[in-house]
Amino acid sequence: MRSIGSCNGYVPILRDGFLLCALLAATGAAQGQSTGATTAPADDGLTFHGITLYGTVDLGLQYQTHGAPISDYYPAGSADIVQKNSNRSVTGITPSNLSQSRIGLQGLEPIGGDWSAVFKLETFFNPQSGQLSDALKSLTQNNGRSVASGTQTTNLDSSVAGQAFQQSYAGISSKLYGTLTFGRQNTLLADGIAKYDPNYASQAFSLIGLSGTTAGGGDTEDRRLDGSLKYVATYAGIAHFGAMFKPNTGNGLTDSVFQVNVGGEYAGASVDAYYVKRNDAIAAASLSAAQVALLPGLGYSSNNSLAGTISDNTSFSIMALYSFGAPKIFAGYEHISSANPTTPLPAGYNNIGGYVLAFVNNAAFPNDKILQVYWAGVKYAVTPNIELTAAYYGNKQNSYGTGGDAGCSTSVASTCSGTLNAYSFDAVWRLTKHFDSYAGVMYTGVHGGLANGYLFHTTDMNPTIGIRYSF
Repeated sequence: MRSIGSCNGYVPILRDGFLLCALLAATGAAQGQSTGATTAPADDGLTFHGITLYGTVDLGLQYQTHGAPISDYYPAGSADIVQKNSNRSVTGITPSNLSQSRIGLQGLEPIGGDWSAVFKLETFFNPQSGQLSDALKSLTQNNGRSVASGTQTTNLDSSVAGQAFQQSYAGISSKLYGTLTFGRQNTLLADGIAKYDPNYASQAFSLIGLSGTTAGGGDTEDRRLDGSLKYVATYAGIAHFGAMFKPNTGNGLTDSVFQVNVGGEYAGASVDAYYVKRNDAIAAASLSAAQVALLPGLGYSSNNSLAGTISDNTSFSIMALYSFGAPKIFAGYEHISSANPTTPLPAGYNNIGGYVLAFVNNAAFPNDKILQVYWAGVKYAVTPNIELTAAYYGNKQNSYGTGGDAGCSTSVASTCSGTLNAYSFDAVWRLTKHFDSYAGVMYTGVHGGLANGYLFHTTDMNPTIGIRYSF
């Protein structure tokens, strides 16, 4: 089998990437032949008075066997996995394949004894378009366009909705007592996915990295939380604990989130367990043509209006990794239950990023929907600068419909049982401390209820090569 990182491994489908691949090879050759004094300073970080500027720019060339036109706003550009609107082959420049392109500031200021003040501000952007990443804008751009029309561009929901900052928090930290932060920040579960995914939440090569359903405990918009309080602590260098709470924005437990995490590390092994409870979780989607026609009478604009499916979600998961040195093995399992909300949200609800849910569905789950997510993989450092990763990801949905759809396992309804399988392989070549090249591919296929509404194709492959610069 040919290496996925070679220039000739996917000639039939990556001929458009030959020039980029050749440039990467030339860059690597120049790096390998250099005998001059090119060693970076011992400390080349951009830190001044405890404040550090950091960032990542990730760009690549991708071919999708079955996709939709690339979005200027969706964080990954392309869908990377097969979608309902995957009706054609697509070749183009895609952002943030291996890591999310971002720029940020973080700081640590000693305030006495073991205590320090901490903060972080972090912005996501799409380097191929120069736009702030905004998945919900990719949805509104497809308002009124049906899947059958074949005119849709890539559009998926996300917690990244054009906010100025994807993380914006401050707090206090102690090595002995732990860290307490408040603001907009990644959830404990999202931190766990980034740690225990063999692809470290890559968007091009990981199902659970691209789809925030897993990291969000049922809905991708909950991968990061506004107005949240987060506490993490480590004990004796082995055990660790975390808790996170987002208070309600209405009455009772409306819109509230609670997460807890316990785990430990010892002798190369690491294990974590997570519990998540989310009330009034939101899954946003584009509007149909009929819904768009109703917007003027409702006083809403198509530019910022969406449809939303509301649920109360409960998730528990366990994840582990073990390092043998050069090779590391990863595995994880999550059980997600989605039920109709005990406190329905009204139409006109203000969602993240300034978007409005002009239409809401509070009764999408006649029975509890159960989604099981599982994954396993291995990461192997062939040399200190070359790393290979192979992984498998799977989703399994129960049959949660009623009447004629009760117990179904075909694609006749979205409530039928179904599966999604993904396989990926990728290679990363660290050319310098700050500059990488990469190549890889992910295959995805959907079946049963998870393939409902897929009018064109149910499989996809996304061979991708690219470069990443981090500082």
